[in-house]
Amino acid sequence: MSATDTAKMNGGGVISFIEKAGKKIPDPIIIFMWFIVGAFALTAMIGGLTFEIQGADGSPITHTIKNMTDAEHVVWFFDNALLQNWLGFGNGILGVILIVMLGVGVAESSGLFNAIIKKLGTRLKDTYLAPALIFLGIMSSIATDAGYLILIPLAGLLYAGLGKNPLIGMAAAFAGVSAGFSANLIPATPVDVIIGLNAQIFAESQGVPFESSTGEALTPATMHYYFIFVSTFMLVGIGAWVTKKFVEPRFKNVPYELPEGMDLSNFAVTEEEKKGLRAAFWGLLLSLGLVVALALGPLAPYETASGKVVTPYLNNVILLITLVFTIVGAAFGVATGKFKSLMDVVQAMIAQMNTMGYILVLTFFCYNFLGILGYSGLGTYITYIGASGLSALGLQEFPILLIIGFVITTGLINLFVGGLTSKWMLLGPIFVPMLYQVNPAMTPDLIAAAYRVADSSTNIITPMMTYAGVILAFMRKYKPDLSFGDVIMMMVPYSVAFLLFWTSLLVGFFAFNIPLGF
Repeated sequence: MSATDTAKMNGGGVISFIEKAGKKIPDPIIIFMWFIVGAFALTAMIGGLTFEIQGADGSPITHTIKNMTDAEHVVWFFDNALLQNWLGFGNGILGVILIVMLGVGVAESSGLFNAIIKKLGTRLKDTYLAPALIFLGIMSSIATDAGYLILIPLAGLLYAGLGKNPLIGMAAAFAGVSAGFSANLIPATPVDVIIGLNAQIFAESQGVPFESSTGEALTPATMHYYFIFVSTFMLVGIGAWVTKKFVEPRFKNVPYELPEGMDLSNFAVTEEEKKGLRAAFWGLLLSLGLVVALALGPLAPYETASGKVVTPYLNNVILLITLVFTIVGAAFGVATGKFKSLMDVVQAMIAQMNTMGYILVLTFFCYNFLGILGYSGLGTYITYIGASGLSALGLQEFPILLIIGFVITTGLINLFVGGLTSKWMLLGPIFVPMLYQVNPAMTPDLIAAAYRVADSSTNIITPMMTYAGVILAFMRKYKPDLSFGDVIMMMVPYSVAFLLFWTSLLVGFFAFNIPLGF
């Protein structure tokens, strides 16, 4: 047996193991159901246990774990399950998540994102094709379907039209769409909102200040903006380098097939879309002008009687971003004929809400579990145990090792458990307070940024990723015998490079005390 055959068998064995193990892991919703049952059972066994932790001023604080099976605590659970522990949890985080999706829904349903990708993708020059595809992939994270379903097959067609192996272009686009998922130039994307608002909940529910390393209050939706802005350009450069040095040499001479009737015009921008893009441009100017007017007028910063500066436009940045997406998307839809009345815009919002059912069910069980952790003291106890263990290892003196360790842990878990939101719900409540207790330099924004780096970088090498089968089907149009193991091996150089350089960038931000966002 040749070395190549052995490598293929070993790679296939690892991938098969990951796939089989991942399928045996229950859905996160079911996990949280059992977590709630387990929390009641555990508090019944250790209820009344007292322990001490060190307060912010250095003085000891005594905690006692409540037995959740006691009648008064069972009453508390039922009284708060719907409002305080779900709909009102974290000052209404669920409502904020739903609101930001309304604007994205209008823009996506109108066809705006698809038109932008096609417009830019078909005008790219050969020299800049790979970096441009990676950049477009990263930016498409505001509309996930457009990146996976439009950009990746378009990349294959563009490379085929140039006489190059389509798999090269599709790999570059896949790296941008999936591995670069957490980077972007646009602030307050849905990912920013979900990660940031939940990080705030995880921190405040366990008494961790939701502040940056400089002691300034964090804005959940923009607390990573500087970091993800810089990350966008770094990942484009790293991805282009990987494509040129590793992927192109490997696949440029590999035979491939062209589908019958392949026609690049299938992805050409139609006249209606061109008209829509012009209208969207004017809609963008109008919406940005409106945002500026609000920021300088009713939402302008002011100082309270106590001397505190309040910035209403930053406090409402999510609504302002939603307003921009709605106006621009509506302008495009009206110009193309997609939206013929205001009711069509409403229907686009409704269609987006129809996709949020899983989030509603997940948050019901997750937030109720978090409520139990906070109320019973169990969450504080878990943090205390974990922090004590890490401190016993002496890791409190090496914060950079804590960052790298968390990145590696998240990356490994991501191979078996898919879904950015559900996985953050599982890891965030434990690691955000725990790592802060080990070393106060491990602030919530830093831990959340480390999570995003690890989760994104390993998306492209796990069979548990939602679009894994879709990507394989697209690539098989050009190479029918391609296996998912082949796809993973193709994407490993991107994953490793992104993970190494992106983690290094985060460590650099931390070491030089550069703010991650605003």
